[in-house]
Amino acid sequence: MKLEFHGHDERYVVEQSLMNLFPGELPVYEPIAPGDGAWAKVTCDEAGDYLVVTTDLFFHGQSGVYTYGAPLSGTDFDREGQRRHAVGACFYLARREMGLPDLPWGMLTGVRPDKPVTWALEQGKTPREAQAFLENEYFVTPERAALAVETGAVAAQAAAGLGERDIAVYVGIPFCPTRCAYCSFVSQSVEKSFSLVPPYVDALVDEIRAGGAMAREQDLRVRAFYMGGGTPTTLTAEQMDRVLTAFETAFDTRWCSEITVEAGRPDTITAEKLEVLKRHGVTRVSVNPQTMEDHVLRAIGRRHSAAEIEDTMALVAKYGFPHVNMDLIAGLPEDTEAGFRRSLERCLDFGTDNITVHTLALKKGSRILTEGLAVPEAEAVAAMLDFAEGALRGAGYGPYYLYRQKYMSGSFENIGWTRPGGVCWYNVYIMSELCSILSFGAGGSTKMVVPGTNRIQRVFNLKYPKEYTERPEKALANLEAFAAFYDQL
Repeated sequence: MKLEFHGHDERYVVEQSLMNLFPGELPVYEPIAPGDGAWAKVTCDEAGDYLVVTTDLFFHGQSGVYTYGAPLSGTDFDREGQRRHAVGACFYLARREMGLPDLPWGMLTGVRPDKPVTWALEQGKTPREAQAFLENEYFVTPERAALAVETGAVAAQAAAGLGERDIAVYVGIPFCPTRCAYCSFVSQSVEKSFSLVPPYVDALVDEIRAGGAMAREQDLRVRAFYMGGGTPTTLTAEQMDRVLTAFETAFDTRWCSEITVEAGRPDTITAEKLEVLKRHGVTRVSVNPQTMEDHVLRAIGRRHSAAEIEDTMALVAKYGFPHVNMDLIAGLPEDTEAGFRRSLERCLDFGTDNITVHTLALKKGSRILTEGLAVPEAEAVAAMLDFAEGALRGAGYGPYYLYRQKYMSGSFENIGWTRPGGVCWYNVYIMSELCSILSFGAGGSTKMVVPGTNRIQRVFNLKYPKEYTERPEKALANLEAFAAFYDQL
């Protein structure tokens, strides 16, 4: 779609709106010419403390025009946020004028659609007022707005319990047995890169030790630990023991109430590895089948069966971890509404207190796109999610965190469901950006959060395992940046 801007250069918000509202369309910055099939003109007129935005849209024979006015106030930072909201709202409403249906999350394009609710609750608004705010200001459907109020309330509760120097720790293991068809993460197949794992673990342990020393010097309190991937249990039992020991000895863990490890795929889980996790006091493990349908497992490139998932769950149960999570994805290749229903019902039979229901995201670089694999239509995905909500609520689960990704089927969401007492606070901290996240390992994204604000700084570790192991100075520089951030608070 061709884009023309007049009186402003709010490229980011318009580009995000475009990709959200017109899937598959990419921004083109060329003059609009007669006969062009898709274009948008976005004009801003700002006079003093008032902004008027006009969006003129044309998309394959359909047109829509909308004018949106908004007052501007506060600091320059505040006014920029108000300006971006006005541009995004005007673009969305112009699309509505074309006669196109509203989307579940309205004009919201970001990863965290419940953040406005959390802000509203923290400002003293009632849940009903927070829901109305989301519906009126962001055009979210009542059903999704009510869902956001539930998860936003959990985030507000979490925020109230955090101190200025409370942080969470993330450790990334970017290796998997094989690469799933839906995956675009930077993860290495162990069978192709086995030689990378030992030096990676060595470098990771060194980084964790350095990070622990920095955290002690800064008097930081670790509230939650999360080891993700990839698939962390691709490591051997000995390697996992080394990583967890490094964390326990390097950091002051007196305030760390939860230790989560994504055990992930059943073809990597053994009694020996579970014994290591139990010995280190892991409080939550994830077994992530994504589906319990054998033909769907084959379609996404998994080399295990549903029966192996059941055997693994029986093994995990023997160790008595306080919390166990299972992941499912709605919209996988070859899946159907009936197949997804069977998968969820089988997961419920295991009695785990956490179930995360993801919506398939069609990610660039995934085999689903590169090979053109057939996936269910958005209507079928909506039916899967509707069934999941009813079944989970009926079984005593409630939503406690949610997030979105780009290119999601039907523009829906991912939701973490829990029974009472099973909240994984790390998920809430990171998704609602409530505290700093100190990340270790290749591709790690460290976030530095100014408490009580929406201001965040980021530093990134090197992306690939080989360069991460060969250039430890980058990770050390990120730790210095983290320390400098807390020196300034």
